Amino acid sequence: MTRPLYPSIDPDRLWRRLMALAEIGALPGGGVDRQALSEGEIDAWRLVIGWAEAEGLEPSCDDAGNLFLVLPGADRAAPPVLAGSHLDTQPNGGKFDGAAGVLAALEAAVALKAAGVARRRDLAVVAWMNEEGSRFAPGMMGSEVFAGAHALADIRAVRDARGVSVGTALDRLLAAFPEVPRQFLGFPAAAYVELHIEQGPVLEAECKVVGIVTGIQGKKTWDISIEGTPGHAGTLPMAQRRDALAAFTRMAHRLYAEVGGHDGAVMFTIGRLMVEPNAPSVVPARVTFRVDLRHPKGADLDQLGARLEAICAQEAGPCGLALTRLVDAPPNDFDAGLMAAIAASAARRAIPAMPLLSAAGHDARHLAKVCPSAMIFIPCRDGVSHAETESAEPAHLAAGTQVLADVLARLVCAKET
Repeated sequence: MTRPLYPSIDPDRLWRRLMALAEIGALPGGGVDRQALSEGEIDAWRLVIGWAEAEGLEPSCDDAGNLFLVLPGADRAAPPVLAGSHLDTQPNGGKFDGAAGVLAALEAAVALKAAGVARRRDLAVVAWMNEEGSRFAPGMMGSEVFAGAHALADIRAVRDARGVSVGTALDRLLAAFPEVPRQFLGFPAAAYVELHIEQGPVLEAECKVVGIVTGIQGKKTWDISIEGTPGHAGTLPMAQRRDALAAFTRMAHRLYAEVGGHDGAVMFTIGRLMVEPNAPSVVPARVTFRVDLRHPKGADLDQLGARLEAICAQEAGPCGLALTRLVDAPPNDFDAGLMAAIAASAARRAIPAMPLLSAAGHDARHLAKVCPSAMIFIPCRDGVSHAETESAEPAHLAAGTQVLADVLARLVCAKET
């Protein structure tokens, strides 16, 4: 393998670009609302493509709405190295979740070019479509389609709360960029590396600047609907009621105790709850709720998922019950060689680093199924994410991006990854 030059990133340029991107969808409290396939994401594409083209990168996209910004290598036919994250946010999200990873990868590509790294293969900066899943559920649609985990047709049929389909919104985004060439969907990749804020408190508590992510804990999600019958709150006898909210309270009590209380590693959340007709004097006729269940051990996750479904069936009582499985993602490990390269770069640059498991899901989960993959975490203040107060230090972002650039330099120079 040709020994790569060590590129030097420009921390000020990286931070300026991140703050400029955060103006698209900016919220009064300092956060960002730039949801998937929205007008805001179209504007974000336009801004990021402009920066990339000014640096000599070639934009392209695929039918799933994944954006690629390619720094060419000598062998254009060789599978490229991918690096990036996502540009969409939660409706009350922050400046760093996803966006930091895309712009870190862009900055790394610019640094490789400036350093004269002799690239054997392309480096593609990628922004995956709909990682967050806040507008269209589930999340990570773009990376899942790229990795073959879901069919594009199935994804296009999903609708948001207003009834707009992914297909309609996706076609609108792609139509806004007729000059951007179209890539084959799911082309081979040599490797994938993603920088991301930790979204947890460990790095900050341990005074570490870089997290060498060992893997991602498993995740299951459900949409659960309880069907009862409406009735007058003052006249319908309690014994005759099909009260959907009463059934929900029975379920929730046992779910928190028996699933959420399984062990110290489980993460159980009821994150969305809708009651209909939601009227003060009407017996609730329908309750719909979303469950998010996570665990680092696959066997435990499967056991807990089965227990959850059994509890819901047992406590539905006279009501109808419908469970729709949305996500079933087992735990995954990241590539040992890439983790070693991240550790070596951090050590060479005297950047405090540590290994840790990702508690949150990321697009890298799906890329790990198709190519060697890894993640670099940087701290976020108080572990806060998916909130307007989400924050990271410029020096930490710069350190993580520098490590990313070092790793990518080695990967694009390698004959084989």
